[in-house]
Amino acid sequence: MSKVDPYQHLNISLNPDGSVTRHLSLATSAAAGETSCHAVLSKDVTLDAAKNTWLRIYLPARLPSNDNTVARLPIIFFFHGAGWIRAAIADAATHDSCNRISAEVPAVLVAVELRLAPENRLPAQYEDAVDAVVWVRDQAADGGDQWIRDYADLSRCYLYGVGCGANVAYNTSLRLQDMKLYPVKMAGTILNQPFFGAKQRTKSELELAADDNFPLPVQDLLWELALPVGTDRDHGFSNPFVAKEKVKNIGRCLVIGFGGDPLIDRQQDLVKMLAEEGVAVEARFDRAGFHGVDMVDSKRATTILNFIKTFV
Repeated sequence: MSKVDPYQHLNISLNPDGSVTRHLSLATSAAAGETSCHAVLSKDVTLDAAKNTWLRIYLPARLPSNDNTVARLPIIFFFHGAGWIRAAIADAATHDSCNRISAEVPAVLVAVELRLAPENRLPAQYEDAVDAVVWVRDQAADGGDQWIRDYADLSRCYLYGVGCGANVAYNTSLRLQDMKLYPVKMAGTILNQPFFGAKQRTKSELELAADDNFPLPVQDLLWELALPVGTDRDHGFSNPFVAKEKVKNIGRCLVIGFGGDPLIDRQQDLVKMLAEEGVAVEARFDRAGFHGVDMVDSKRATTILNFIKTFV
């Protein structure tokens, strides 16, 4: 097996102060605006200026109606992937994906700009996600955001994440159980190729250790950069099997994965654990495909979108 340099693979370099320099620059897309000719409207909203976190909110331009009354849409909170350390909701590929989900579900989609590791280690990203849910809750009051107040059904909220974003969705769903969220009600959690880990390797991790897309040394480095200093992959943030006391109250859950993903065994074990804890969990696994296949394969992206539409 050839030696993988995880820093080179991720296009980053470590700085003396513990931060990283990100050498990859991705194309970005601006929000479409609130009155545009696009199929989906979108706007940016500050979440926490001190943390430099913000939201991009998506609303279908043509709203469904029942008896000439505009139907309220479910809310989907979206957490992007890219392994904790990079990516943004303004990245063109992410923006396009959010547009499509909002239009086709249809839903009010709230994409959350999470702080990045290692400058902001876990649980910073979970805190940002909770902040987003609280922000939406507060918009129900007079003077709140019009899109949330007039078009969203706060009783049908979903947490949706991809990769490490699915880890955020899962851990956020556990945190929200202790909070007063009314009138927000969580109706489900969607985990697309969730990123979890542990010190004990799974069979798929060992067999696919040199995977082109997500080799084991890269996974290890991402955990090293994201987890609290002094902890390891058996921390509750990375290993969902070490802290199961709140799992039974997580609500409906959808887990999506692909057979060529080194994480597939861990994802399937998660489904088994959720079922054993009494969670209403749906599993959608494909023997073919690899980690992130939906970012390059439009047919797989459509398949996943159909899973989401059916679940929501």
